[in-house]
Amino acid sequence: MASRVAAKKFTGLTGMAVAKNPTHTLGVLYSKTLRALAKMPAEYPYRKQTEALINSRANIIKTTPTIDEAEKMIDMGQIEEVIIQAENELVLVRSILEWRSWEPLVEAAPKNQWKWPM
Repeated sequence: MASRVAAKKFTGLTGMAVAKNPTHTLGVLYSKTLRALAKMPAEYPYRKQTEALINSRANIIKTTPTIDEAEKMIDMGQIEEVIIQAENELVLVRSILEWRSWEPLVEAAPKNQWKWPM
């Protein structure tokens, strides 16, 4: 990813500093997340959907000439918010790996567990 430094002076969001090098930061986060996802079964729906989302966002970051344009195309807030989302996704992916949630239940779910309303 081409390195672009942030041109803005502030985010306008209380307590949120401007990311100094958002393309690098997102590149690192996306790479780590994709490596963690690769440890999950290929047909696991969470893996497939998350890989598609990350690859789409990484492509936007790589191909747009400015951070402003990338923010508009991703449409999930300022790039600093996208970085927070990427950090949270990495934490979640690592948790799912630990939980191994794609494996069958150890015991059957209680009757009517998923019935709503009761």
